[in-house]
Amino acid sequence: MLDTAVLIFRFILGAILFAHAAQKLFGWFGGNGLRRQATLFESRGLKPGIPMVAMAGTLELLAAALLAGGLATPLAALIGAGTMLVAGLTMHLNSGRFWNSAGGGEYPYVLAAAAATIGIGGSGQYSLDRILASSWPPLTPWLEPSWIHALAIPILALVSALPFVALLRRGRH
Repeated sequence: MLDTAVLIFRFILGAILFAHAAQKLFGWFGGNGLRRQATLFESRGLKPGIPMVAMAGTLELLAAALLAGGLATPLAALIGAGTMLVAGLTMHLNSGRFWNSAGGGEYPYVLAAAAATIGIGGSGQYSLDRILASSWPPLTPWLEPSWIHALAIPILALVSALPFVALLRRGRH
């Protein structure tokens, strides 16, 4: 049953990240689209806006696809967690509040935690990682859950967010 739950969780998170990216890049699902989102990014201190939106959206699409398929799950989780951590910190630092209802980063933080959890716990039995690891055993240490993933994913997600925090702080002064 746990493997089925992980599969469903991966699909749901992948769908959310896909929609998040599609809002930014294409204006789908009621989103702003690239140009309007770029203006919003710039107003929050993420400049230049268009490359920043393109990078964020592309990384969210990549994380969505990899997580949904259970492919390169530790990397997918790191990309998803890092991107959502940047989104949460951007909202949090700009609003001065934590809660989503007050303009804070609560919701992106939850998505970051969800992505990290999948990366740390593994993609489960029903995944492309499992197929790859069983057909090519040298990949197993990279794809199966381990203490290394439990340390590396949250630490690297935090480290990847630091340049954006510096950019946000510099833009406010």
